[in-house]
Amino acid sequence: MTYVYTISELAEEFDISARTIRYYEEINLIHPNRTENGYRIYTRRDRARLRLILRGKRFGFSLEEIAEMITLFDKDRTGEKQLEVTIQYGQKKLLEMEEKINDMVALKGEIEELLLDFQKRLNKIKEEKKNEFV
Repeated sequence: MTYVYTISELAEEFDISARTIRYYEEINLIHPNRTENGYRIYTRRDRARLRLILRGKRFGFSLEEIAEMITLFDKDRTGEKQLEVTIQYGQKKLLEMEEKINDMVALKGEIEELLLDFQKRLNKIKEEKKNEFV
C-alpha cells in the first residue's frame, strides 16, 4: 500500500507553510508527483526528505549543505558517503556552535560587570542625595 500526502497535510504535520514546501520543490529537494488535475501528492519518501530538510535547518545547515547530504544517499544507497559528509558538516557545525557559546558566555560576563558597575554608581548617587538632605 502506497501512502500519499497532500501539501496541506504535510504543512500541518510539520507546522510550516505550503509555500515553504513548494519552495523546497522549486530547488529540487523534494519531488512530488502530480494527479491528473495537477495537484501535488507526496510519498513517504518525500515526507522523509522533508523531515530531513527541516532537521537540517533546525541544526543550522544551509540548504546547499542539506541538499548535498540528502542527494548523496540517492547516489550511494549504502549511505556511506552520505554519513561521511554528514559527519564532516556536523563536526564543523559543532565547532561553530562552541565558538558562539564562548562568545555568548564572554558577552554575558561583560554585561554582568556593566550591570554591577551601574548598580554601584546608582547606589552612590542615591547615597549622595540622601546625605544632602541630612
